[in-house]
Amino acid sequence: MKFCENRVVIITGAGGGLGRAYALAFAAEGAKVLVNDINREAALAVVGEILGQGGSAVANSDDITRYDEAALIVRQAIETFGDLHVLVNNAGICRDRMFSSLTEADWDAVVAVHLKGHFCLASHAVRYWREQVKGGRQVRARIINTSSGAGLQGSIGQSNYAAAKGGIAALTLVQAAELGRYGITVNALAPAARTGMTEQVFAEVMKKPEDGFDYFAPQNVAPLVVWLGSEASGAVNGQMFEVEGGKLSIAEGWRHGPQLDRQGRWAVEEVGDAVQRLVTEAVPAQKVYGS
Repeated sequence: MKFCENRVVIITGAGGGLGRAYALAFAAEGAKVLVNDINREAALAVVGEILGQGGSAVANSDDITRYDEAALIVRQAIETFGDLHVLVNNAGICRDRMFSSLTEADWDAVVAVHLKGHFCLASHAVRYWREQVKGGRQVRARIINTSSGAGLQGSIGQSNYAAAKGGIAALTLVQAAELGRYGITVNALAPAARTGMTEQVFAEVMKKPEDGFDYFAPQNVAPLVVWLGSEASGAVNGQMFEVEGGKLSIAEGWRHGPQLDRQGRWAVEEVGDAVQRLVTEAVPAQKVYGS
């Protein structure tokens, strides 16, 4: 039996790059896939690939940043395939600028696609699954979010993107804590792979080699995503995975660090020495990318 036999999966931004790799991998493992991409021709092309390999898929080009259209995406998956089991929030864009040059439009566009897009789809999916549980049905649902190294450590020239991806990391923690009671697990990944979003900045570094292992191939990330979308991953919840080449790791989030307790209010003149001591004792954060 295939790993995701008859599981219904929605993948956003699946017309190319990582999303396409996920769609093909899920379909190869028996899943029924709704391929969402704002570029309908790209979505149809991926569906054609899946159908040509004997899989089951349907295309969708609704806008994930619009709450009403997100509802249509979820509805199409359910009406076409009879159920919904997995949501992979993958779609994204970049509008890279140094912060001093960043425009409101740059900020709004990136936050809308990444952070609001994650909310809109998940909101409708979760409402569907919650109603199933209320009706007495057992749910084994999965949400897989997409953060980034930029969201975990920051990235020069990407304050809008880093803020949105950092928000997704925090959102994942809260969703996991709240939704487990319904049989819904929520995990996230920070992938390093060659996609349309990396072409301009990392094109030379991530280019496909002439032979040997393709380190930055999107297909390297897909096995983890498929496993997280399967019933086998039910015990894993609220985790952030980093994937690069053949490396798989779990990112460790913010934790309480060194502490000084004065047992009362600090005086302004005392704060400087206290802060210096704490900074000296704390484990340094990883450097911001590009710094």
